[in-house]
Amino acid sequence: MSTSTNARDTSISILTKTVANPPRILAADDQEHILEALALLLKPEGYKVDTARSPVLVREALASTSYDAVLIDLNYTRDTTSGQEGLDLLSQIVAIDSTLPVIVMTAWGNVELAVEAMRRGARDFIQKPWENERLISILRTQVELHRALQESERLAAENRLLNALGRPEFIATASSMAPILEAITRIAPSDANVLVTGEHGTGKEVVARTVHALSLRASRPFIAVNTGGLAEGVFESELFGHVKGAFTDARSDRIGRFELANGGTIFLDEIGNVPLRQQSKLLRVIESGEIERVGSSRSQRVDVRIISATNADLEAACRSGQFREDLLFRLNTVELHLPALRERREDIPVLAMHFLAQYASRYRRPVHGVDTSALQSLLQYSWPGNVRELEHTIERAVLMCRSEQIQPGDLGLGAQRPASPNLEELSLEAVETILIRKALQRFQGNVSHAAEALGLSRGALYRRMEKYGL
Repeated sequence: MSTSTNARDTSISILTKTVANPPRILAADDQEHILEALALLLKPEGYKVDTARSPVLVREALASTSYDAVLIDLNYTRDTTSGQEGLDLLSQIVAIDSTLPVIVMTAWGNVELAVEAMRRGARDFIQKPWENERLISILRTQVELHRALQESERLAAENRLLNALGRPEFIATASSMAPILEAITRIAPSDANVLVTGEHGTGKEVVARTVHALSLRASRPFIAVNTGGLAEGVFESELFGHVKGAFTDARSDRIGRFELANGGTIFLDEIGNVPLRQQSKLLRVIESGEIERVGSSRSQRVDVRIISATNADLEAACRSGQFREDLLFRLNTVELHLPALRERREDIPVLAMHFLAQYASRYRRPVHGVDTSALQSLLQYSWPGNVRELEHTIERAVLMCRSEQIQPGDLGLGAQRPASPNLEELSLEAVETILIRKALQRFQGNVSHAAEALGLSRGALYRRMEKYGL
């Protein structure tokens, strides 16, 4: 097939999608009649047109809506002709999304201003009053290129999702997981900060590692930090590092987690449990892109993508004053909410077989399948601990199984669970594990409440949970 035929087919494909999903344009100008004229011109051409009369409104629109192109004026204050307002806005838009086509327009066009706009990332330049045919042609070309680039990135991410080596095993066949998979393929190639929410044990870190593995930073470090488990006294040292002599035990310089993640991704787990005082320090680093080791006055720039996770309702925490709203805005450029395992039961058999193969190999046990009645038990159980609990259940079953197939009695679920052993027969670690599990179940996974009930600090409980694999 010839190159021209390929190009024609690509154009037809893009135009077909455009009809099904009309392109959305954001037009910005301080004069209402200009915005009205643009809407009258573009709507009959099949475009959805949103308008904004100031740079502030442009930024708000971009924060809440996806656009295929942006048309911006270069002057927004009466009697201003320098174009500086528009140039600054252009730079901000490009910083938010370098792939979004921006076309600048002004009644005070000159070569120098046009060159500066293009240097800052504008895709084209229109002088008012514009020629309708030229404006429509420019928009059509830029929208097609933008959609073609998005489609290319999506297909590349999907291909990496299928073929990437060394990535975590992300099993998601249930229909409720389809939006998560689609979102991951779209956002992974970008540097957007991601907030992963969901109950304990739903696989938030697996999602974070998958996003990193499919990103352009995949060859760079992925550093995971349980921020909720960090004591307030070591929070800054762990995240930002310290210099020798910064405090009593600082016998040598130490690199922090942000430095370790430079060029890659940092995963901030249990972000909802970070104390307010530390939230402000974290926000400052995110906003400035700079860190200071404890005890040092020298700032260092770091380039990291931030993926955070929580099982808490951060919006409610913001309303109650327990979490900074400005920090939440920085963290949740994109939010992925993982459904509980009980809401994706189609995945239970696949996950069970995955864990069976993993632990049968690890423990060298000749277990090759799950009995039908045992599988039925797995499907009927409520799984308050989600995927993590399923994994531990299968691990135990592999160890307890006396045949080639896991039987219902091997699972220890519900009525089939063996009678509680005598505490005198258990080790201290086993007793701690039982008490922690019961506390977490009683408070629906809320670590702070469970820690309070057990008479532990939140950090101490996190350390025990990590120790026992809870």
